Amino acid sequence: MKAAMRARDSARLSAVRLLLAAMKQKEVDERVQLTDAHVLGIIEKMIKQRRESIAQFEKAGRNDLADAEKFELGVLGAYLPQQLSDAEVAQAVAAAIAQTGAAGAKDMGKVMAALKAKLAGRADMGKVSALVKSKLNV
Repeated sequence: MKAAMRARDSARLSAVRLLLAAMKQKEVDERVQLTDAHVLGIIEKMIKQRRESIAQFEKAGRNDLADAEKFELGVLGAYLPQQLSDAEVAQAVAAAIAQTGAAGAKDMGKVMAALKAKLAGRADMGKVSALVKSKLNV
């Protein structure tokens, strides 16, 4: 935040302030000290909101608002750990399916629970879910 203030980068400063406000709000609402897992969850939630907003703004033809959301998405993404490649995600999905002994779509919850702990913050869980679903339906 200080770096954005010194650089007079108001867009970045605004995005960082939104993140800090969301973190403070969670601390106050739940009366907990935030852990890294909590912070990752907050960032992922905010990124998901930005992606949904971008889709809605582009659908409505509001490219100016979509561009602002894309910038905030980039700022928030910088605070996530290094993302896994598609091959690494596929390997983790295959390992989780083998570990849980999943045989069909009814076992998807067990597989996703195992993957959530391993991949939280390092992969888009929506894409992971689609990959698990495709593997289990085959």
